[in-house]
Amino acid sequence: MRASAIKRLHQLQAAVKRRCLRGLLMCGLALISSPLPLAAATQESGAFYQQIQFDIPPQPLALALKVFADQAGVQIFYRSNIVPAINTQAIRESLTPERALDQLLSGTDLRYTWGGRNALVIHRPEVEPYDSVSPVAPQPPLKQRAIEETYVTGVRNSLRVNLAAKRQAANIIDVITSSDIGKFPDRNVADALQRVAGVSVDRLWGEGRDVNIRGTDKDINRTLLNGQHVASAYWWANDNLSRGFNYSTLASQLVQSIEVHKTPRADIDEGSIGGTVLVRTRRPLSMAGPMFSISVEEQYSDLAQSWDPQTSLLGSWNNPDRTWGMLTSLHWQERQSRRDGQETFADNTLYTITEPDGTVTENVYAIWGGGTALLEQDREHFTGNVTLQWSPDERWDSALNVLRSQMDIDSVNHNYLFAPGGFKLRQESPAAVANPEYRPSDDGYLNLAAGTLTGADTTGALLDAIYRQGYIDTDVIDWDTRFSHGPWQLHWQLGQTQSSGGTDHDYLYRFLGDTRTRFALTHDSVQVEYLDLDPTDARALTQYSPDSRDLIRDMSNRENYAQLDFAYHPQVSWLNTLKAGIKVRDHRVVNRQMIGEIDPTYAGWDNLQHTSLADVSNGLTPALLPHVDGASSVTRYARTRNALLQNILLTHYGAGLLRYREDTDAYYQIDEESIAYYLSAEFTGQRWQANFGLRAVATRQDASGYLSDHLVTVKHRYHNLLPNLNVRYQLQDNLVLRGSLARVMARPNYEDVSPGFILDPTSGSGLAGNPMLDPYGADQLDVSAEWYRSDTSLLSIAGFYKDFSSFVYPSTEFREIDGRVLNITHPTNIRGVSIHGLELRWQQDIAWGFGVQSNYTYTDAQVPAPAEGPAIQLPGNSRDQFNASVYFEGERLDARLSYNYRSSSYGEVRAGSQSQAASYTQVDGSVHWHLNEQASFSIEGINLTNEIIYIRSASGIPQGFYENGRRILVGLRYHWE
Repeated sequence: MRASAIKRLHQLQAAVKRRCLRGLLMCGLALISSPLPLAAATQESGAFYQQIQFDIPPQPLALALKVFADQAGVQIFYRSNIVPAINTQAIRESLTPERALDQLLSGTDLRYTWGGRNALVIHRPEVEPYDSVSPVAPQPPLKQRAIEETYVTGVRNSLRVNLAAKRQAANIIDVITSSDIGKFPDRNVADALQRVAGVSVDRLWGEGRDVNIRGTDKDINRTLLNGQHVASAYWWANDNLSRGFNYSTLASQLVQSIEVHKTPRADIDEGSIGGTVLVRTRRPLSMAGPMFSISVEEQYSDLAQSWDPQTSLLGSWNNPDRTWGMLTSLHWQERQSRRDGQETFADNTLYTITEPDGTVTENVYAIWGGGTALLEQDREHFTGNVTLQWSPDERWDSALNVLRSQMDIDSVNHNYLFAPGGFKLRQESPAAVANPEYRPSDDGYLNLAAGTLTGADTTGALLDAIYRQGYIDTDVIDWDTRFSHGPWQLHWQLGQTQSSGGTDHDYLYRFLGDTRTRFALTHDSVQVEYLDLDPTDARALTQYSPDSRDLIRDMSNRENYAQLDFAYHPQVSWLNTLKAGIKVRDHRVVNRQMIGEIDPTYAGWDNLQHTSLADVSNGLTPALLPHVDGASSVTRYARTRNALLQNILLTHYGAGLLRYREDTDAYYQIDEESIAYYLSAEFTGQRWQANFGLRAVATRQDASGYLSDHLVTVKHRYHNLLPNLNVRYQLQDNLVLRGSLARVMARPNYEDVSPGFILDPTSGSGLAGNPMLDPYGADQLDVSAEWYRSDTSLLSIAGFYKDFSSFVYPSTEFREIDGRVLNITHPTNIRGVSIHGLELRWQQDIAWGFGVQSNYTYTDAQVPAPAEGPAIQLPGNSRDQFNASVYFEGERLDARLSYNYRSSSYGEVRAGSQSQAASYTQVDGSVHWHLNEQASFSIEGINLTNEIIYIRSASGIPQGFYENGRRILVGLRYHWE
């Protein structure tokens, strides 16, 4: 009762918080919408005389002008032949765009004119800027004069901005801007990241959720929001808290730009091996002036056969003096989806198989169960963001950012199963297996791959109907302030991020039937014949199982942080910037679960256990995976109806049929406190640029979990010293060479450092954590060559090598516990792991509005074979990745067709073999028609070829085949500024 009361109190607090935040957001929209009558030209020209924090490295003037335009939020028009081939000095301070541009043009005879519509025209004094540059409509004169170099909106603008940022950076990065996310056929930020060289995405649920970088798993690659950790959680029963980020909770509308840092800098948080994804959100004073945008869309899911709405609002306002502003963003989505699948559940238990003639085969793995699954989901997602920015003069810039994301996920999962390890082989007198076929496992044992499970009077078929009420809530509050005085700059950032996820209820209704089963686990299907019943006949499953249950799960993730940075820009030609900083973090994650189990002493249980599937069913599933089934796969079966379940069974749950207890096996709490110090220096020469830094990190970890029903806490302390050197050399005006040396680290995943221990007394195996794990550590070398054939075209090659001094590896050993010798799997640190790879990239603006973007990544990983257990591949790694996009941009119409390929990737080890996801290909496309300057219509297609996800063990046992279907989005967008 106490737990229930606390839960209701938390739900009430969350509801109050949501209502208050939504009220604040709506007030913000009202304020933002009010100043529409202001003249755009006046607002924009006024913006030119307000301070902005610039960060423009030394580089050729033509490139510096493009970087200035991006950071100032303006368009620049000029003829290429009037810009001299000189290098500019660095500008890294808070200035008005007017003063910054004066500094860039100093020493030249160039002048500029404000042309309206957020445009500047650069010209020589004796040349008229244009025949008639109008504040209202400057575009026609520009077309008439055939300007050779322009900074404009659209696909080409995003390519220019992305390449300019990549070109000027001291370290190796890739950049995606907000307009580029809008142009991609991706409403999901992870799907947009998929198109970056070296990045692969998990699409198990039909859209990008987890990101792997350069062959390394999501758990050892961090995502930072405006430079800081953003808490993340999950809802699915089999997911655990991760150091990665759940991208399904991030609305792309919030994003201004994304940077993938493949080589580290000392001033960026530690914790990534493959790379760090830095997400930057929009700010009001970075806008050219007040603006408002609204999009209304409908999404069609072909498997669910459902049209669902989604809408986004974005508004920004600033006062006439541009000393303060407010930005508000709202995103709301409803979505019905369906996923069809065939799946099996691996079991680490070793069985003894007896044939009808008495032949015995020992030490054989058998799946717990397998069959055909149908997942139907209703999802509602709300995201709100308010940013307040204050900048009273050129010295101060302060922003308060508040973000709330709330996702409610109600799902129904039906699975018609046979269960050799769950019932037939586990019963007191195990069933004989006729005509068994075996397949070797990677650890030397055998897998039962086919046969006939005898026993017509014992359980051979079951239907699991699982009704989940899932949720993911994420909150961020961040205060970010910069103060500049001459060559000095002070920066501080304070905030909190927290997230919770799980299920309010996860009801499992299980129905059983007696039958013999003939099965075959082939490379491409899960084939099963129920010899004594028909899966489409609900009357065949006659018993309500005492294994039915309810799970209430809550995973919470919270971090408080504070950061202080100092920067000094000496007036020295070869020394650009000196930086120093300190950061403290207080991080806590908690995983809790309550389990409700059938109480056999409940007064009505004797009658309830005879409830059949027919009592709660009203029909059949749709046809499931008919194009991938085997000769005898089940594609339709009787299903439950929620209303009947509630009337007949759920009412008894509330009356005492379920007895709840805390699941101590699932509990862990990890408390981390860390403090980091760093020093860095940026050097510059005529053709070179270098960044050297040193980051020192101390971590205090307290890990709590249950051992033999006793809560224990284990303390662990470790320190890391992380040097890095990035060098950029401009061999020619359009050829850039880069090199980087660094030491990187990533902390172990939370579940791995839990001191808890889970024992399966039947199988004699167990799972244990290791709270004394050291973090991942690696020394890495990166080199690249980049040929910028134009400001929108790039041909590049990059090589990387990572040598792990410490890697977390699943180890299996035999331990004696209470007089029994048990097979225990636990994580441990090993050496000898390495990754090397190559990235190729070609991006070209061709002609007549057409262009292409493509990249290929090769990644090879070496993992030493353990003394005991099977050798494994590096989790998360795909050997080959290829992306290609062809785009067209016209005056009214633009379109894009994108192709993505990823070779096999690897996961966890179960039943002696490693999980392996087969190669995957996806094609997406989009068309945007601009009705006028403010309004546009779009249609987008996702997974146009309806690809199937195939997951098998390395020994060939199928684990999951999933179809998510195609999705089509149509929408209208209106934008005013």
